[in-house]
Amino acid sequence: MSAKQAERLLKIGEVIERTSLSRSHIYALIERGDFPAQRKLGYKCSRWVEREVDAWLEKAAA
Repeated sequence: MSAKQAERLLKIGEVIERTSLSRSHIYALIERGDFPAQRKLGYKCSRWVEREVDAWLEKAAA
C-alpha cells in the first residue's frame, strides 16, 4: 500500500518566480479563467496547488 503524498502549496512569490509573470498579470489570467485559481486558506492567505501551476506551465510551453 502506498502512502498518498500531500499536495505542495505555493505562495504568490513562488508562483511569480516559477512563471516569470507579474502579480497583476497572474490575477488577470485567473479572472479570465486562463490560470489556476488560488485556494483561500484564511483571511489574507491564499496558495496555489503546485501540480496545477506545473500543468499550466507545460501547457503554455507547448
